[in-house]
Amino acid sequence: MDSRLSSAVQMQYMRPRQLEEALRRFPVVYVPFGLIEWHGRHLPLGNDAMKAHAILVKSAEQFGGVVYPPVYFPSAMYVRGNEALHPDEDEWKIAMLTALFNRIKAMGTRVIIGVSGHNIPQQIAWINRALDPVVADGTVTGMGLWEMTLSQCEESSSDHAAKWETSNMMFFYPDLVDMSELGTGPLAPNMQPPDGIGGLDPREHASVDVGRRNVELAAAAIGQKARQLLQSLPENLRGFGLPAICPPDWWMI
Repeated sequence: MDSRLSSAVQMQYMRPRQLEEALRRFPVVYVPFGLIEWHGRHLPLGNDAMKAHAILVKSAEQFGGVVYPPVYFPSAMYVRGNEALHPDEDEWKIAMLTALFNRIKAMGTRVIIGVSGHNIPQQIAWINRALDPVVADGTVTGMGLWEMTLSQCEESSSDHAAKWETSNMMFFYPDLVDMSELGTGPLAPNMQPPDGIGGLDPREHASVDVGRRNVELAAAAIGQKARQLLQSLPENLRGFGLPAICPPDWWMI
């Protein structure tokens, strides 16, 4: 698998005719999620959304569909000092995601797959709760996933800035990885300061080849799931749902 990411399936780079043609072939939109977060000293802060986005581009290259730009979305799993986050914070975030998914639905999409590279249950719960009212009428379907939900095995998994996430970045974005930042001494275990790394020591276990294989399996599994979801709809609802990507039929997301 080539590590380059085709602009032909990334929505922000497409012209209207290209977007319409892609959705007529396979009316699926993939939406990557993540946040700006510590990922050791050696990886970019945007790792989670970058990872999810790149894997989804590989899914779209193989199976069709288009990829929405990365959505950097904060998690509410933490507290500010000793003060818990406001209980309504989840609700407005879910409402915002529902609005986004409704816009994607309104562009004639039939399948919406939200993929979070931030591997905590909460983000998947947000995505699925936000999708519930969007898919309720049965004209579209979708689901939330982690990038390795469907491919997890000895060759495909995730962690926090350790073997798997470092390997993914080495494959896709080698210029953004600086292993020398980790030094040569022992790393603090189990996400502990000052390293904040959870998993196998990336200096010993990460590589481009590990990343390539992980991406291959994850991208294929997500693409296959997109195909299955589309086939689960009634036959008359499996095609592109608009007359055209053109005013007045469609304007923006």
